[in-house]
Amino acid sequence: MMYFVYVGPFFLLGLYAQYKVKSTYAKAAREPARLSGAATARHLLDEAGLSQIGIEEVPGHLSDHYDPRSKVLRLSREIYHGRTLAAAGIAAHEAGHAIQDAKNYAPLMIRNAAVPAASFGSNAGMMLLFFGAIMGQPLVLWLGIALFAAVVFFQMVNLPVEFDASARAKRLLVERGIVPAHEMGTINKVLNAAALTYVAATLQAIMTLLYYVMRAQGGSRD
Repeated sequence: MMYFVYVGPFFLLGLYAQYKVKSTYAKAAREPARLSGAATARHLLDEAGLSQIGIEEVPGHLSDHYDPRSKVLRLSREIYHGRTLAAAGIAAHEAGHAIQDAKNYAPLMIRNAAVPAASFGSNAGMMLLFFGAIMGQPLVLWLGIALFAAVVFFQMVNLPVEFDASARAKRLLVERGIVPAHEMGTINKVLNAAALTYVAATLQAIMTLLYYVMRAQGGSRD
């Protein structure tokens, strides 16, 4: 029960954030834009001198992302082809990540470097946390805490990366005349809802770590 006291409120926040993303996206997907998502991203990248960055269509719903290793921006079908405010906003956000990469934006560089440790910590760390707590093995628990701390670090570094990409997207869409300023309210809501999901995930990770630290300290005293 104590675990849910620590993590429960932020789990609920995450569910609310997912609901907001779906509802705001559904509304923005009904409002037309001048360019498709792919054309929006291409325009922003070219204006930033990044014509070498490729844009590809990928399967999945809202599977959009920028791959810094391949230097490719990948957009889901509905974003790639969609001429909606939702498509424009999400494509611009991902283009913002490519611009961050080109400018060696420090938090992005740190986040990319932390990916392997965070991926390993997410799997092995959670397994050790679970078994260490169930079996009452403080050393196993502390090892799990050390590994899961990489996940918390990644999540915390990820926040400024995502906020900055959205800020770039909002500014560039207006500056480049892709979306009129008076239509930006809808895009702001979509990107703000997406940002809330990152905030919720970060808080969940932090509170999960604190919970297991509390368990480990209790076991050590015993």
